[in-house]
Amino acid sequence: MIQAIAFYLFATVTIASAALTISSRNPVHSVLWLILAFFNAAGLMVLAGAEFIAMLLIIVYVGAVAVLFLFVVMMLDIDVAEMRAGFVRYLPLGLALAVALLAEIVIGIGAYGAGGIELAARTAPAAQPVPNIQALGNLLYTRYLFIFEVAGLVLLVAMIGAIVLTYRKRGGVRPQSIPRQNARRPEDATRNVNQPIGVGVEL
Repeated sequence: MIQAIAFYLFATVTIASAALTISSRNPVHSVLWLILAFFNAAGLMVLAGAEFIAMLLIIVYVGAVAVLFLFVVMMLDIDVAEMRAGFVRYLPLGLALAVALLAEIVIGIGAYGAGGIELAARTAPAAQPVPNIQALGNLLYTRYLFIFEVAGLVLLVAMIGAIVLTYRKRGGVRPQSIPRQNARRPEDATRNVNQPIGVGVEL
């Protein structure tokens, strides 16, 4: 019973927050509604037995949306003082959303402890159920080990290639000498001066 309640709760909030994301005129509000949609979608993934996808939704998508939020605040001409003045006006709505998120977390934990929804029970192996992350790790480091390592090497080559392509020597700029910096003594870099009061600093 609690599994069905959690499923319909997460699905309803996800659809509502997605609709508010595209209908809000304020871009900051749209990003906040999008973050709420991602959190509830992660709850649906947990109920379906896909804990790894839920973790990716929280870490990757919400992290990326947080960076997008910073870019929106920095690039758009948003009056921060006006937003701060409306803090008291939106305080009841914020408290209601906080209480709703807390209730969703409690219901989600209870539904996950009760065994998830029937979809997870049908797709789970019949003998001994293995957690989703453990099964994915077993596949990655056994059957798909070489493909996983090749993908890591491709990403490493791409990173080195990006560094090599963007690195260029510029005139008038001295190259960095790491051994010289490590060999530099503290007394050569700083100078302690007993400066009298009321007298300027000599450069």
